Amino acid sequence: MDSSRRGILYALASAALFGASPPLAKILLGDISPWLLAGLLYLGSGIGLAIARPLLPRDETALQRRDLPWLGGAILFGGVIGPVLLMFGLTQGAAGQSALLLNLESVLTLGIAWVVFRENVDRRLLVGAGAIVAGAVILSWPTALGTASITAALLVAGACLAWAIDNNLTRKVSGADPAQIAMLKGLIAGAVNTAIAFAAGAHLPGIGTIAAAAALGFFSYGLSLVAFIVALRHLGTARTGAYYALAPFIGAAASILLLAEPITLPFIAGGILMALGLWLHLTENHQHSHAHEELEHEHAHTHDEHHRHAHAAGSFSEPHAHPHRHARLIHKHPHCPDLHHRHTH
Repeated sequence: MDSSRRGILYALASAALFGASPPLAKILLGDISPWLLAGLLYLGSGIGLAIARPLLPRDETALQRRDLPWLGGAILFGGVIGPVLLMFGLTQGAAGQSALLLNLESVLTLGIAWVVFRENVDRRLLVGAGAIVAGAVILSWPTALGTASITAALLVAGACLAWAIDNNLTRKVSGADPAQIAMLKGLIAGAVNTAIAFAAGAHLPGIGTIAAAAALGFFSYGLSLVAFIVALRHLGTARTGAYYALAPFIGAAASILLLAEPITLPFIAGGILMALGLWLHLTENHQHSHAHEELEHEHAHTHDEHHRHAHAAGSFSEPHAHPHRHARLIHKHPHCPDLHHRHTH
């Protein structure tokens, strides 16, 4: 399987795992404060990954000292700020509407990747992003003159911005062990938000609620993040965010099934526009003649057209990780802005 297809599968797996979380989190919010739930979700993610990590692939590169500033920023925005804003947004808005509004994350991720980090974004991706924004506007428009819908939409949009910043910072460390990154993010962010929640007067819920929050955090935040980081490695930030846009549709459908929320006209119209934007992203085909400059780095890899280095005598398994050098190469093939295709256009 080539790199881009592998990345697509991981991005879709990440979207599916996270997509069902808004309605399930809304159910839990009946028994727990929003801030404490945000903390328990990430603690469940970090503790679960610490337990499961020995069972995950080990041919990965450990985080390096140079990665820590990027990881610290990702934890602050994606692990501390983002989930708290989402939990408060869910307390004031419908889970289905909030789930579809999370599509803004992919658009904001793309915008930051394009404008700040200079990742290539073509016209097709921009048109798709415009359709997603239009759908989000329809979904967030209040159905009454009250401020609850507007407040909920702003809170969810703020969470999307925090996670978009997180996604672009995480790309900087995506060559390292994804399970280690997700585990540290869960443990640190979860501990911070849990401590803040207790300091603000939150009360510990029953053991059943704690277990449910931990399980939801492990699957929807822990394993989902591991898959997302692998996708970043193969697809780049903007395109991973585009595939990840499937998550809100899963969340909206789960809200209808689990919470019996109504299917409204804005829900349908916004969903159609977002589906159009997602289709434009999924059907992109980017190829041109490009040059790989000489590069030395370390990450998990298999021997392919970009990895033709020799090994010392003896057997080795694939994938494997070690420092390796890429010679200068000029060729043409379909590609995404992965670890080896971050050239300018």
